[in-house]
Amino acid sequence: MKKLISTLAIAAATIANAHFLTFLPSTDNVNSKEQSNIKFDAMFIHPFEQTGMTMEKPFGIYVGNKKEELPLSETTKFEHKAWETSYKIKRPGVYQFFVQPEPYFEPDEGKYISHVPKSIISAYGMEDGWDEPLGLKYEIIPTTKPFALYAGNIFSGKVLHNGKPASNVEVEVELYNEFGLKAPSDTHITQVVKTDENGNFSFAMNHKGWWGFAALIEEGEKEYKGKMYPIENGALIWIKAY
Repeated sequence: MKKLISTLAIAAATIANAHFLTFLPSTDNVNSKEQSNIKFDAMFIHPFEQTGMTMEKPFGIYVGNKKEELPLSETTKFEHKAWETSYKIKRPGVYQFFVQPEPYFEPDEGKYISHVPKSIISAYGMEDGWDEPLGLKYEIIPTTKPFALYAGNIFSGKVLHNGKPASNVEVEVELYNEFGLKAPSDTHITQVVKTDENGNFSFAMNHKGWWGFAALIEEGEKEYKGKMYPIENGALIWIKAY
């Protein structure tokens, strides 16, 4: 029984402390030259609890499916190593950015974690192309315009795996809780919805701020100290509610 209780306690802690590769731009709407130099923070954290973990240097941060690579600078977020970059928007359009991280071994869960987050920015009122995939192996495609949402709006998306809809996939959702909100219980910290048979999901964002959506697909294995462990692949998107 002790073993069972211990196992249950670990499982509960794992769910309550979901890891998110958090990728936040300085804005998701560029309306002036003063806003056009977008700054990005990439950090491995627990967004609601506002606690950090070390993020090793990613393979890169890219803009668009052409994989234009942005320069990386090491920084510190929540007392742990993180990364930042910037991008100067020079013309109107819709821009998509993503991070390709190094897989991280999580000993408590006995698996590697490889989450690829993206963010979408509208510049100077342009709105075409926000629903176009980048062609990532694991990807969330918004089916709601992602840069014009209010608190209380429903955000909807489609999870793709190798370009095809991924059914019955768990999508974890957390608020980047820079407001000091307190959850009524640990189970309220990470919300969870599942995709339908067409890979679609939806979620009502009940508070302003940045929301992270992480569709998790376990696939593949990777060696750690002579033993093979599964890889948790995450398709992430960060959406701001105003």
